[in-house]
Amino acid sequence: MCVIFTGQHHLDDNSQYEFASLLGTPTKAHPTVLSRGADLLPIEGAANSWHTDVSFVDRIPKFSVLRSTDRPAYGGATIWASTVAAYAGLPTPLRVLADQLRGVHTNNYDYAEHLTTGVGSDPAYRAEFVQNAFQTEHPVVRVHPETGERALTLGHFVKSFVGLKTSESTDLLRLFQARIECPDNTFRWNWNDGDVAIWDNRSTQHYGVADFGDQFRRVHRVTVAGDIPIGIHHDRSTIIEGDATEYSVVETPQPLVGWVPASTASIRGFADE
Repeated sequence: MCVIFTGQHHLDDNSQYEFASLLGTPTKAHPTVLSRGADLLPIEGAANSWHTDVSFVDRIPKFSVLRSTDRPAYGGATIWASTVAAYAGLPTPLRVLADQLRGVHTNNYDYAEHLTTGVGSDPAYRAEFVQNAFQTEHPVVRVHPETGERALTLGHFVKSFVGLKTSESTDLLRLFQARIECPDNTFRWNWNDGDVAIWDNRSTQHYGVADFGDQFRRVHRVTVAGDIPIGIHHDRSTIIEGDATEYSVVETPQPLVGWVPASTASIRGFADE
């Protein structure tokens, strides 16, 4: 799920943080990158990579709140993909396979190499990004703690799948990511001044598109604490390396009473004036 609020010109960093606090307990800005602020992370450029925010820790934030502060004259859109829709659309053989897999996510892998625009291309930023190593083993299929929906937990923080060779992991990740990135599962937003986006990291991936040349693009992000993912076999995510207790508390989610999962297979975006 992704929700877009337009016309929020009155927001600044403090009020953005206060707004995010209404949705739960805010995390620190990032598990490793804190030189740019402890509570809110300014992001210059675009990640140019499909990912779920901070999935290399055991307590993946449930929500991200993103505010555009400086936008280029063209380009710089963000695309979201529904990992719930992607899972629902898998043919039975792939679904059975995904149900059995566990993936190792880390901050010191391919994602760091994809940070090639804006601040991400700064060697100092990369060094800070990987200064403390995190590795977490997540079930590839997690059960949403509130809706009960099943979603794929993947993206470019994935280093490998447990029990598989590197080449096999690479091929499988490419296969499942292609299903997630299918246009039928995606929602694209071209930013305007005053836009604020909120999305559920438990059921989405996103991609900041680096198609704006040498123009300046900056967004500010606040993340909200989430729970430890649980798979369909009641298997929880486990820590291999790193301690995220200073980054975030662990939320105890409450299932939605009377919730009936949507039958639609596509992500929806909402705008509010």
